[in-house]
Amino acid sequence: MFAASEIIRLVLFILPSYFANSTPVLLGGGKPLDFGRKWSDGNRIFGDGKTIRGFFAGALAGLLIGSLEALILPYTPYALYATTADYAIAGLLLGLGTMLGDLFGSFIKRRQGIARGKPSILTDQLMFLAVALVLVYPLAVPLLTLWAVIFLFVLTYFVHSGANVIANRLGLKKVPW
Repeated sequence: MFAASEIIRLVLFILPSYFANSTPVLLGGGKPLDFGRKWSDGNRIFGDGKTIRGFFAGALAGLLIGSLEALILPYTPYALYATTADYAIAGLLLGLGTMLGDLFGSFIKRRQGIARGKPSILTDQLMFLAVALVLVYPLAVPLLTLWAVIFLFVLTYFVHSGANVIANRLGLKKVPW
């Protein structure tokens, strides 16, 4: 279905999102984004796990990884974008989209009455990717074929699940999901 070089390019493409998604585990904490406020249903808007510092650290991580890729990838067979500026922009969009998708997933979980730390495959493992791909789509049209998107969703499920188990065993997360 894919040549090895296409798989490598897709992994390199999605790295800013993966780094953005994991950064709040390491650098998050502090004031919650919802400031403790509740929605009309009586539940918190996002919960204590979504913090201002974590949100911005994640978005900036995406920008940083995209910028690092801009320094390296244009000179390799794995170039992703037409200009080096596009790498930084794509990294920021992937990082911001990841963080917005994570917030949206948390918002949905709170509306469904799913407590913080309880698993939900759609909202925990895949919502961040969906929103990130929507935001970056205008820059990444040539990369994002139907098969590429399916591949990224399958890959993300396994990468995210594995990373969460590792983070849990290292004591970085309370739950392995």
